[in-house]
Order: sequence, then structure tokens, then C-alpha cells
Amino acid sequence: MDRSESLGYLVSHLNVSLQNELNERLHRYDLDIKVWPVLFTLWQEEGITQTELSKRCDVASYTMTRLLDQMQNQGLITRFQELDNRRAFKIFLTDDAKAMELDVVREAERINDKFLQLLSEDEQQLFMRLLNKINRL
Repeated sequence: MDRSESLGYLVSHLNVSLQNELNERLHRYDLDIKVWPVLFTLWQEEGITQTELSKRCDVASYTMTRLLDQMQNQGLITRFQELDNRRAFKIFLTDDAKAMELDVVREAERINDKFLQLLSEDEQQLFMRLLNKINRL
């Protein structure tokens, strides 16, 4: 098999290209690519536990703890201890993090458009459906 037939190689190559482009744009907002999945998840649903956030972002618990420490120091999130479980914390966005959502998501959409513009509208829809189908495994 050569690399043009390797799903892992092709997906990895695309991922690196997308992440590099997004990281460059996130730096305009003093953000790092590592916090992107956390912000993106919390913009969709905040108030989830750190454990749930780790699962949704596919990040190890200890890594999530460091990311959240960093984000809290940047003034992006707050953590509130659950009343019935002293070891669990719910994560909420600060007003500053909420205020940047529209701009940062728009940057991500521009990147998506840049990469997808090589495909027709039908191909784009099919590509996204297939990626979603594979990622449900």
C-alpha cells in the first residue's frame, strides 16, 4: 500500500494541515490549538464536568486538568465544585470566552471552507457524511 491508499496517512496529513492553519489564526486571539477542542465543546454545552469534558475532547484526565488550569489562568473558564460530589467540578466559560466565540468559530469556518472549496457542493456533503459515519465507531 502506498500513502495515497492509507486512511491513517491521509487523515493525519489533513489533520496536521488543518491544525496548523487553525493554530495560526487562534494565536490572533492569544489562544493555542490545545484549548480549541475544550472551547468548542464548552461553547456548545457548558456546565459539564471535567470528566465529561475529557471524554468529549478525547483527552486524558491529567491533560485536561493542565489545560483547564491554563484556561483558568487566561480568564477563559471557571470551575465550580458540585454540591453532591466534592471531587467533581463543573466547567463554565467566562464572559471573555463567550465574547470571542463568534469570531473564533468564524475563523474555523473559513478554514473549513478553504479546504473544502476543492470539492463540489455534493462532494463536500458526501465527504462530511462519510467522516461522520467513520467517526461514530
